[in-house]
Amino acid sequence: MRCWMIGTMALALLAAGCGRQDAPPAAPEPAATPVANGPAALPESPTVKAIKRRGRLNCGVHQGLVGFAYTDNRGQWRGFDVDFCRATAAAVLGDANAVRFVPLSAAERFAALNDGRIDVLWRNSSWTMTRDAGEGFVFAGVNYYDGQGFLVRRALNLNSATELTGARVCVQSGSTSQANAADYFRSRGIEYRPVVFDTEEAARDAYNREDCDAFSADISALAAARTVLSNPNEHVILSDVASKEPLGPVLKAGDERWAATVRWTLNALMLAEELGVTRESADDLAKTATDPRVRRLLGAEGDFGPMLGLSKTWARDAVSAVGNYGEIFERNLGSQSALDLDRGLNAQWNARPAGLIYGLPIR
Repeated sequence: MRCWMIGTMALALLAAGCGRQDAPPAAPEPAATPVANGPAALPESPTVKAIKRRGRLNCGVHQGLVGFAYTDNRGQWRGFDVDFCRATAAAVLGDANAVRFVPLSAAERFAALNDGRIDVLWRNSSWTMTRDAGEGFVFAGVNYYDGQGFLVRRALNLNSATELTGARVCVQSGSTSQANAADYFRSRGIEYRPVVFDTEEAARDAYNREDCDAFSADISALAAARTVLSNPNEHVILSDVASKEPLGPVLKAGDERWAATVRWTLNALMLAEELGVTRESADDLAKTATDPRVRRLLGAEGDFGPMLGLSKTWARDAVSAVGNYGEIFERNLGSQSALDLDRGLNAQWNARPAGLIYGLPIR
């Protein structure tokens, strides 16, 4: 019996050994390939779906601020923020004209986001902790670094806003300007008389009527206001900067992929200037460029647009529509405009002198 069991076990082991020799080696497990719609990817954007379904972007803008958002004598919207609206539409829809501009006052702008009347607010709005952490809005970046200043009549011969003791200062309600002016004078122990208006235009008109001794707002807004006063050369913006005002696009919280879409559209325009990609050269460079950074930006290499649910040419479409950041600036605010503002802090990070504009890498 024992001999039979030993023989049986030997036969089994021999058979197993022969099986191992005859069977092909097991193929290695394939490495997992990440996919765009995998569990780590951002969920599909309901905002982008809604924009594509209706065929247009609803973009909140200023009611009328020269250089930033205004209608020309043909009723066409123009301006720095307007061009960013058009660039966003081009990135999402491939059509820079597929935009409905929604003019909003300072008091209306955030309610319009919450109510869903607009998809994005491209209106000179300051990124503050209260708006970000307290009220829960999402700022997708900074497209203009500004500061609050003071516009006064040249005839007053003032050298500084600290000389405005007892002065009437026009400000707009519902904006950071009112609080900043109060902080500026209180921190210096200076008495002043705030004269508050519902809109920036009303505050400017009151100053023009001499109902105020000074008008306080973002320096860019003061430069715009001065161009429409009765005698622009009779007014001067004082050198004092009362606050930091980082202005940029605002979105309703809860749609991370839409926030990423606006953020990367803004960065693509900044990066295009840094890399020398212009409105005129974008299409040609997509075919001829050898710099991998340019090729990725223009969709000739990689699948960066599809990460956002957009086409591969999303950034090229935006640049081809309105130009790079520098072109947008010069046309609306800089040397080609009535405002003739210096780039200042809004120069590229590697310019001379350097500014704060720094496009994040597409890679």
